[in-house]
Amino acid sequence: MKKGFKSGFVAIVGRPNVGKSTLMNQVIGQKIAIMSDKPQTTRNKIHGVYTTDDVQIVFLDTPGIHKPKSKLGDYMMKAAESALAEVDAVLFLTDVSEELGGGDRFIIERLKKVDTPVFLVLNKIDKVHPEALLPIIETYSGLHSFAEIVPVSALQGNNVGTLLEQLSKYLSEGPMYYPADQVTDHPEQFVCAELIREKILQLTREEIPHSIAVEIESMGAGDNGVVNIGAVIYVERPSQKGIVIGKNGALLKEVGKQARLDMERLLGSKIFLELWVKVKEDWRNRESVLHTLGFRKE
Repeated sequence: MKKGFKSGFVAIVGRPNVGKSTLMNQVIGQKIAIMSDKPQTTRNKIHGVYTTDDVQIVFLDTPGIHKPKSKLGDYMMKAAESALAEVDAVLFLTDVSEELGGGDRFIIERLKKVDTPVFLVLNKIDKVHPEALLPIIETYSGLHSFAEIVPVSALQGNNVGTLLEQLSKYLSEGPMYYPADQVTDHPEQFVCAELIREKILQLTREEIPHSIAVEIESMGAGDNGVVNIGAVIYVERPSQKGIVIGKNGALLKEVGKQARLDMERLLGSKIFLELWVKVKEDWRNRESVLHTLGFRKE
């Protein structure tokens, strides 16, 4: 490791659906956090690792901070807030195409209690005219003293390099926590389960998205080098099971096809994917089920 190497941990926080996972994936250079147009997609603190010759930044993509409506929602809020206590800097991500609302003010009040530097990251600048940014910056600046204010387009990558450069200035000299070629500390099973969940979020509507959990039951390489993966998709009601399977199994087949392609890119191997759909009634409010699926209160 070269002299003067810097490292640190950075939390990405913001209202649901402002582009936190998109920013993480843009920085890392590949998909490790699922993306969806539905709020509260991220349920765990996803660790993404960005490494250059001079710096290593470990990003925590937290669940969107919101008012919880279930035990799962309560877990998500605690995960988001605990992230603020264990990092060297915080990125507060906002959507400039939407007006500042109660959710943003709610988060800012929590950020006022944080001792670490807080960056205001104005996302989705590709959706507004450049002249519209100045009044937005002035409004947010009146609510909190941010260490830096950086406008970006996480989707297109605009100004993300500048954001990383600014972040590096706030980090101290430190060790390389992860190997240079490692992009996440989550096991492959976790990322594969998230990819399946992402496809269901993208292909279904109504109450289905938040009623879904995915568990990888088996994963191993066969004699022919193909990785065999067996996964269970949990829903809360029998009616939801029918929706996820689809007419003649069409929707489940499409979920499997799209997820398999993403997994093959992730693992660099051919994948044989088997999916099952099972009902676990009201699983979001059952502590024992949440623990089985890997959710822990911090």
